[in-house]
This record gives sequence, structure tokens and C-alpha cells, in this order.
Amino acid sequence: MRRLNIANPTFEYDDSDPEGFRSGMVRPGPGWGAKQLGTSVYEIPPGQALCPYHYEYAEEEWLLVLIGHPTLRDPEGETELDPWDVVMFETGPKGAHGIYNRGSEPVRVMMFSTVMHPAATVYPDSDKIAVWTGNREDDAVVERSSKVEYFHGEV
Repeated sequence: MRRLNIANPTFEYDDSDPEGFRSGMVRPGPGWGAKQLGTSVYEIPPGQALCPYHYEYAEEEWLLVLIGHPTLRDPEGETELDPWDVVMFETGPKGAHGIYNRGSEPVRVMMFSTVMHPAATVYPDSDKIAVWTGNREDDAVVERSSKVEYFHGEV
């Protein structure tokens, strides 16, 4: 049996995350061979965000608040969440979301999502789109304004 107690996990922080987007993560699925459902537990320090405001085209995401009072930004505005609140983010622009810690204590949340490849993620604030193929060599994050014609570079 594969088991993880999320009450007190060891969070991994990525030193390359920029100020404002520093959060710790525990993601057991890849090491366990999970293919269809992703689960991550995040610790968001005060003044930080989980990730930039975005929406997915392939993956449905769910949020469960474990500790603290994160601020959820969605297309309707900002809402402070409470422990044990659950929120579902549908695919497409209606499911846009960002999770922020505007408080003075750490926040912990658990995210669940379907794992789909290929997938596309849109970042409206920075006008980017990311394409996730399942092969890091073919993944791309580009400005949406960099569109090229279908046959560009073929002749």
C-alpha cells in the first residue's frame, strides 16, 4: 500500500520560483505511477501565491483548503476561503483561478486534477499560453500574440 500522511508532510520548495510565487509542494502521484489523477499538497507562505492566475483547457481541477484562509481569485472576483472549503475549477475561461495567501500565517491546500496530455493552460494576466505534451522537450510556453500561420516555415 502506498501511503502519505498529509498532516505534516515535507514540502519541497523550488529556489527558482520568483518572489510572489514561492510555495512548497508534495506530489506523490508521479513516484507512485499515477496516470489519471493528480494530487498535490501545497504550503503557501504569507504574501505568496500558488501560481499565476490561469485556466486549463484539458484538466478539471479541485481545491480543498486544509489550513488557513487563502484568497481565491476567479472570474467573479476575490473570495476568502476557510478550512475544509472545496472549490471545483471547470475547464476553459469560466474555471480561471489563482490562490493567494494574503494573511500572516501559512496556508495549506490540496489540489486534485485529471492528468491529461496534451493540455493547454492560458495565463490571461501575462497573455501567455502553455502547451503540455507529456514530453518536456516538446512543451512550450509562449505569448499568445506570437501566433504564426499554419504553414509558416514549411516551404
